[in-house]
Amino acid sequence: MSHYTIIIFLILIIYMSVWFVFSLIKKRNDLADIAWGLGFVLVTWTSLLFAGIISQRSILASLLVTFWGLRLSWHIFQRNKEKSEDYRYLAFRKRWDRLFYLRSYFQIYLLQGVFLFVISFPVLVINKILGPPLGVIDFIGLTLWLVGFSIEAVSDAQLTGFKKNPFNKNKIMQSGLWKYSRHPNYFGEVALWWGIWIISLSVVNGFFTIISPLTITILILKVTGVPMLEKRMSKNPDFIDYKKRTSVFIPLPPKRNIS
Repeated sequence: MSHYTIIIFLILIIYMSVWFVFSLIKKRNDLADIAWGLGFVLVTWTSLLFAGIISQRSILASLLVTFWGLRLSWHIFQRNKEKSEDYRYLAFRKRWDRLFYLRSYFQIYLLQGVFLFVISFPVLVINKILGPPLGVIDFIGLTLWLVGFSIEAVSDAQLTGFKKNPFNKNKIMQSGLWKYSRHPNYFGEVALWWGIWIISLSVVNGFFTIISPLTITILILKVTGVPMLEKRMSKNPDFIDYKKRTSVFIPLPPKRNIS
């Protein structure tokens, strides 16, 4: 591991540790969700600073990650600011009992920092290595990023509007993009990171950063995203029919026959 990546990693650990202290003051661990998007912004511009070189590609990738990270963190802040701590973290409080603080630091904040670092690999490579001028590959990656970002932002906005309506209390969002996927926001996030990876293919060693989109894909599909929400939604009686006719992840036309 080069000095460049070691410095970025150490800065990230300090960053997550500060958020952990802040969570103790505020008594809510879901601050980690706000720290997630902002952490990518920090890593992106810190790596650009320490890389010592600037290219059109590094500026492009850094701006893309910044737009995504700032929007996501602001969305989560707005969503949580008038609510109690997220149900996932409340469950951790009860389950971990006397080990809560220790496990919170290592299993929520530091572990999230490690995942954040791994997912940032394409940007670290793009910012460090000077590649050829922007070309077709970059355009393909940018296009995929735009599609993913748009799907995530629109689906988040649709769900926010749906939940603000008191008439929809205890109901499942089944319109808009949510008509075609049970988790369109997650699909958008995964897609945009594959777009960033495609942009990294233009520089040396870019291909090997495929661990980044693979990691976010596995986390969302198998660990923290889809499984946890599916388990929670399964308690709603409307979920049975919704599940039968709606794609779990990739937006697809809904099935007509749900029998």
